[in-house]
Amino acid sequence: MSRQINIENTRNIGVMAHIDAGKTTTTERMLFYSGYLHKIGEVDDGTAFMDWMEQEKERGITITSASIPCYWKGHLINIIDTPGHVDFTAEVQRSLRVLDGAIAVFCAVGGVEPQTETVWHQADEYNVPRIAYINKMDRLGADFERVLGTMREKLGANPIPIFFPMGAEDSFKGIIDLIEFKAITFDNSDFGVSFELLEVPESYKEKASLLQQAMIESLVELDETLMMKYLDGEAISKEDLRGLVRKGVLNNSIIPVLCGSSLKNIGVQPLLDAVTYYLPSPADIEEFVGFDPNDTSLSIIRKATDDEKFSSLAFKTTTDPFVGKLTYIRIYSGKLSVGESILNVGENKKEKVLKIIKMESNKRLELKEAYSGDIVALPSLRFTKTGDTLTELNGALLYENIKFSVPVINQAIEAKTLADQDKLLVVLEKISDEDPTLKYSFDEESGQLILSGVGELHLEIVVDRLMREFKIPVRVGKPQVSYRETITASMKQEANFENVIAGKNQFGNVQIEISPNDRGKGIEVINEISEKVLNSMILKSCENGVKEALNIGPQGYPIEDVVVKILSTNVEKDKVTEIGMKIAGSLAVKEATRSLGTQLLEPIFKVEITSPNEYLGEVIADINSRRGRVENVEQRGVQQFISAKAPLSEMFGYVTKLRSVSQGRASYSMIFSHYEAAEKR
Repeated sequence: MSRQINIENTRNIGVMAHIDAGKTTTTERMLFYSGYLHKIGEVDDGTAFMDWMEQEKERGITITSASIPCYWKGHLINIIDTPGHVDFTAEVQRSLRVLDGAIAVFCAVGGVEPQTETVWHQADEYNVPRIAYINKMDRLGADFERVLGTMREKLGANPIPIFFPMGAEDSFKGIIDLIEFKAITFDNSDFGVSFELLEVPESYKEKASLLQQAMIESLVELDETLMMKYLDGEAISKEDLRGLVRKGVLNNSIIPVLCGSSLKNIGVQPLLDAVTYYLPSPADIEEFVGFDPNDTSLSIIRKATDDEKFSSLAFKTTTDPFVGKLTYIRIYSGKLSVGESILNVGENKKEKVLKIIKMESNKRLELKEAYSGDIVALPSLRFTKTGDTLTELNGALLYENIKFSVPVINQAIEAKTLADQDKLLVVLEKISDEDPTLKYSFDEESGQLILSGVGELHLEIVVDRLMREFKIPVRVGKPQVSYRETITASMKQEANFENVIAGKNQFGNVQIEISPNDRGKGIEVINEISEKVLNSMILKSCENGVKEALNIGPQGYPIEDVVVKILSTNVEKDKVTEIGMKIAGSLAVKEATRSLGTQLLEPIFKVEITSPNEYLGEVIADINSRRGRVENVEQRGVQQFISAKAPLSEMFGYVTKLRSVSQGRASYSMIFSHYEAAEKR
């Protein structure tokens, strides 16, 4: 089977935003207008096609990123609808790693919200080109200009409106295309399928002209020839303007801004047009950079063509009830056929391609071949996990792995029956393979099984899946904060090890220096012993011993934000052993941290609360009572937006208290900010 759509007409895009900005509603409309769906699903009714998990339907939120292909004006658009809730940010992180472009959806009332900032900076990290869509222009408090201002202020973005709303709130009736300089109105009797291009109404002409002029002046700065043409008084054609927008999007210098109301079926077709006009195809990304597996200082380049050697990145694994383990891959170069053997480069293991599946949300379509730019799923891969690079056997390279958020909340869990205990461990292994932000471990002191995640809802969904999807009744304890430890002073420490293990004499001696690192810098291990003194395997073993010792500090929590220098050894080269040096390194760190004593660190969360004016005082007083720090209060229409930071330990059960003080009218969101020294009690 040959390629059906040219790679130049392929778009791999994500839809990203804060929770409740309208991502899934917008995606449903895109699928409906492109002809993929014949009936619009609604998030609030639990009928959204993209939210297929039972937990998603019940809660009205997206939990897992869903992939769906649709066709629009000769283009294939692979859409990934990502979660907006902070507890499922891993889905956004792995999606952004493999996407070529993204639609950032903003609520016209809320503007830039906490999770918006998080996903925006994640997109910056992966250099993902974006277009912005300001949704919910029909809602009370909608303000197009204010959202543009918050994009500049909070995101450091360069938003350029290419559409403008006609009215807002109850008077919102359509949009103005500033490139075409036409007004567009949509017929809601057929769910917005029909629309009219009209002359810009007189009441909007002056404002639209000013915005068009500002847009053109911003765009011509991207091209010297067109700038000179503009300065000479010549008109810039619509084609040239679109070309400038595309150029600015591809080099991430501008963010074109569209607007509408997805729920009221206004503005989604122009958004689909913008995806095809401005967001990149895989071919627009000239090269993908990997690294030599044997020497990561050497780069290896792959181009997005079918003639290149096959290379891909596994960005997600799931457990499918029909086909077992599914591994989602993004193919960067070359093509893949059923029956081939491929290489998991990091594990140095061969994998067999038994099937290639094109996933459409939770539906499956089997393919014989897949090509560069495609996003597909491979069942039954034995060794592959999230972040692994897969290539053809004779074309190994390593792509950069995916970075995930660290767990900050713990919960004890146990199966209700002894018979289910082993089954629980097997299932947790599967789920933690799917979700890199979920960890589980045994507490040696209590003997309990501890589940660790990034938030209360995250753990709640996992427990719900265990009971409903995997039929394992479990008991859970109250969520607990995942603290960290650090040191505030430096010291040198020497450790010796000499013992017989498994019938062999093991020797080790090492001197280290441990000192505080800057907050948020993590752990740095610097080995100053030359390979002329000890071979690389023994030095690596010593480093591993140091790192393992930092996993549990004197107070029982992981140690972070430290620098450990391995200074020297007194053991002769022919006597020292790997095991001996590993244990010596571990002993040196443990003795040093016990001598120094450690400071407890607690996770601090950024909290944003939306409250009616009359409850502002009670909301702020409650946050202050939780050791919170209010950083900003801003009026938006009839609502007050409060930004604060508070320790996670004080925020358990906050939703109940907030509802109580506001008669159920206030809402909030939380996102991890940083660790800082815990208050002594």
